[in-house]
Amino acid sequence: MAFVCPLLMLGTGAFAQDVTQKLDSLIQGYVNVQEFNGSVLVARNGQVLLEKGYGFKNLKRQSLNDAGTVYPIASVTKTFTSALVLKLVELQQLSLQDKLSKFYPGYPHGDSISIEQLLTHTSGVYNYTRNSDFMFKESGKPASEEKMLSLFRDKPLDFAPGTDWSYSNSGYSLLGYIIQKVTGISYQQAMRKYIFGPLHMEHSGFDFVRLPDSDKATGYYAETGKNYAKETPLVDSSVSFSAGSIYSDVADMYKWAQGLQYDEIVSKDLQDKAYVPFSHQYGYGWMIDSVYGKRIVSHSGGIYGFRSNFARVTEDNICIVLLNNIETPGLDGITKSLLAVLYNKPYQIPVKKQTVTVDESILKQYTGTYEIKELQLVIEVKLENGELVAYPFHGPKSEMAASDQTHFFDKSEEEIEISFEKDEKGQIARMVINMHGTIRAAMKIK
Repeated sequence: MAFVCPLLMLGTGAFAQDVTQKLDSLIQGYVNVQEFNGSVLVARNGQVLLEKGYGFKNLKRQSLNDAGTVYPIASVTKTFTSALVLKLVELQQLSLQDKLSKFYPGYPHGDSISIEQLLTHTSGVYNYTRNSDFMFKESGKPASEEKMLSLFRDKPLDFAPGTDWSYSNSGYSLLGYIIQKVTGISYQQAMRKYIFGPLHMEHSGFDFVRLPDSDKATGYYAETGKNYAKETPLVDSSVSFSAGSIYSDVADMYKWAQGLQYDEIVSKDLQDKAYVPFSHQYGYGWMIDSVYGKRIVSHSGGIYGFRSNFARVTEDNICIVLLNNIETPGLDGITKSLLAVLYNKPYQIPVKKQTVTVDESILKQYTGTYEIKELQLVIEVKLENGELVAYPFHGPKSEMAASDQTHFFDKSEEEIEISFEKDEKGQIARMVINMHGTIRAAMKIK
């Protein structure tokens, strides 16, 4: 019989408790600066270290989030769609090299677009969510397959299939429709048959719009700064479909993580293919990176009023689930901070930053057009109501608050810091952006 020292067990438990307290304090710090409002699960080596809700579930009802609150996971759905495709490959009902034309005869360029390219965003298929008129006016209404296909089927490809990378929700919608054709049942039924059912994911589904209000979080956005008080409209599941329609809670997402960890859905060899970067660090429905010398696979999600992030360090069976019902963009930064706690690395608990008033004559120097060349990103900085506002081309605006005359931060995400630097002639030459430790220089071009 093995003998386990009681003092050793006590020490191990105390260590886990200490880590839990650190994780909780870190998340509470983000809640205090209004950069997180939702539910969290953090687990390592099969042990759940933190499973908790933070902030409001519904402002009108004054109800609070808890570990059982249900949220749309948005594009984290793609990890499920990818696994379902691989399951059908394993069952020899699909091949990764099958062409789109096999399922949609006559589809433009269908002979050149493969299942693998749809999975890896290398198909060039136009992304329907770029159609802002449709997304704002019609995404809350049920849409047929024919309607959805009409949004992208006849649009020019972004590039020849296999020659470049561009994120495409349309590509993942096509995968969902193909799943239906191959299985003879709906995408939702196939997901329940092959994934939700076997993993006992009883709090996960698809039609968030019609889910009882008592079970789900309400999504909010801020008209200015961090005043997250405006309710957002919901996207119908027939629109987000296999690219983003799944809803879940943190416990079910952990079941998903463990199902993947222990190869309960797809064989290890086939699932491991999903974690190989194909292009732009993207595999089959997963972003692949490294942290502290170890592989991390993840996916984020964003839909009106909600943000999500699902990350796994497979070597150490680490799982982080962040489900958020405000439109803050910083979940990747929170994930990195949580990982720092787990690996005993330095991290900072965010605190509310102090602001100062800067004279408009100084602020005017910083207005103009800037470019981050490596990202091909152009940003216009304007002066509005005594404050600087950054307008990235093809992105949401960012209002800046000043910490001194040359240093600023994003009012909606204080961890993003901005500074302005002069050239040898004393003219503003560049804007330096520090986003969670990633520093990029935007040169002034106009």
